[in-house]
Formats: sequence, structure tokens, C-alpha cells
Amino acid sequence: MRILVTGAAGLIGGEICARFAARGHTVTGFVHTNRDVRANDGAPAAIDHIVAGDLSQACGGLARAEWEALADDHDLLVHCAAVTRFDLEEAAYHATNIEGTRQALELAELGGMDFLHISTAYVCGDRSGVIGESDPLPTGGFTNGYEASKAEAEKLVCESGLRYAIARPSIVVGASCDGAIRQFDTIYAAFKLIAEGRVRHMPVMPGATLDFVPLDHVASAIVALAEDIPNAAGRVYHLVSGGPVAVEAFAEAIGSFSMFESPRLVDAAGFDPSGLPAMERRLFRRVAGLYANYFQRDPRFDDAGLREVTGLAPPVMDQAMLRRLIQYCIDVGFLRAPELQRTSG
Repeated sequence: MRILVTGAAGLIGGEICARFAARGHTVTGFVHTNRDVRANDGAPAAIDHIVAGDLSQACGGLARAEWEALADDHDLLVHCAAVTRFDLEEAAYHATNIEGTRQALELAELGGMDFLHISTAYVCGDRSGVIGESDPLPTGGFTNGYEASKAEAEKLVCESGLRYAIARPSIVVGASCDGAIRQFDTIYAAFKLIAEGRVRHMPVMPGATLDFVPLDHVASAIVALAEDIPNAAGRVYHLVSGGPVAVEAFAEAIGSFSMFESPRLVDAAGFDPSGLPAMERRLFRRVAGLYANYFQRDPRFDDAGLREVTGLAPPVMDQAMLRRLIQYCIDVGFLRAPELQRTSG
């Protein structure tokens, strides 16, 4: 199969590019400014072509002839490109996550390609309880611009008329076997502040859970859906843990390392960040607070459709796996003991 992957230099994009290439597919990586397409283990992905452009622009920032050639040369478009930060203005989400998806859909339509859209399980917004793959998208309740823009992008995909499937990863973390992850993005930034004790208080709600899904399961699922797109088409798939982690268990895993202390979990209903010490208050508002809503809900993502179509089930996210994730962060120097980070800082 001839596969075009947008966002190929990203964490998920790079890993699936490497896997597609290893399985004999012809792979083109569409990137923005970073042309370094790598698997999660850091090895360069052995793909056939790299095209640099800008999906927020008409024709992806390419000349019309190059855009048309790109469309004609591929059978499937896997759309990973997105901004995933939680602290951007609405215009940034609109340009990349919504208009970028519109451009990708136009490219797929131009070339008669199938379309596999990578979204997020958190298009559910602030809902808790069981969330099915076929549940309708909410019209509100999103906790940040990222969630809202990804929901809007899904609507574009569903209305496109293309043969499509939508894959929704939850909170992507390192590989299940050893915790390895190439990019410490998104929630890892908050995790670092919490583990190192620079943010000691996290507002939580009773019964809240975190749905951590290992990158290897996400990549395996995307590859399986792509290779069976005729059968997978027309549906949404949750790429999730299958067993979310209680916030208390996450805190316990951090505290199980002698170099760290468990964060103090406080009732979100009465939490006021203005009462925190000055440095902690600044770090909470700038980083950790952006993810606080994820510690205050309990979505239970059903992935029955993914299991049915691909036969894949996620590995169990237990205390042993949480410890592997944390240990990897320590081993590569991403996490440091509070004493060390105070000394070097």
C-alpha cells in the first residue's frame, strides 16, 4: 500500500511510519519544519519520501502541481498532524487541527485516498462513565481548545464523503515493555513537576481516573486499522488502556520511589491555587493546572470495536507498568530527585 502520513515527525507519526515501512508499504512522511522522522526507539524511519509543507495553507503550502502529484501517488492518508498543547489561542487550534484536517481531506478526495484520522478519546469532553465508540460527539463540555478542535475535526471527517476511520488514543505514554518514549510532551510536563515536588498539590475529584495507553498499543492499532481499512471504515475506535488508573494509584506509584514523595491530592471543590506558595502557584498555573481537569473525571472508554476489528487488546496498566514508565524517565534524566534539581537549578 502507498501510505501518506501527516505529522510524520511527531511521536505517533514517526513510530507508525517506521512500522509501515518495516511491513513493506511505500511511505511518504508529510512534515512541517522538522524533517527528522524517527521510530520511538530513536532509529530513523526507513521511509521512501519526506515532503515538507504547511497544512494550514492552501495546497498544504505546496505548488498546485506538487499537491496533485502527492494526491495521485497514495492510496491511504493517515492524518496525525495536530497541535497538542493546551495553552494556545483558539486561532492556533483552528489553523492546524481544523483547517489542517480540511486540507488533508481535500488532498485525500483529490487522489481518491482512504482516510484514517487520528483524534483523541477526550473529544468526550468532561463526561464520566462509560463512553462508547459510537456515542455522538458532545456539543460542549470541552475542557480546553485542543479537545474542542479535535471534535470539530472529527465532524469534518464524518461529513467528507470519503471512506474513513477515526482512531482515538487516550493519554499516550511510553512503551509497555520498558516505558521508553522519544518525546516528553503533553502530560509528561505536568508529571515532571509533580514527581519532582515542584507542584505538591493536585486538585482531584473522588473516583477520578487517568487513562494511560502505551505507545506500542496505539501504533499497533493504527497499523492494523490502516491495513484493513475497507473493513474498518465508517467507524470510530478507542485506542485506550482498557483499565484506567485511579488518581490515587498514580500518586502511589510516584511515592513508591524513594527519591520522590506522593503529591498531595486535594478536593477540587475547595481548591484555590492562590493559596499555594509563590513558586508552586506559578508552575501550577503555567503547566500543571492545564492538565488538572484530567484528574477530575472518570471516563470509561469502551474499545469493543477495536478489539472486534483488529483482535488487539491493550496491555494491563498496573503498578508494575506505572513503575516502568517512571523508571524510564529517571534513567534518561527526565526526572531528577528534588535535591538534584534544586542544586542544579
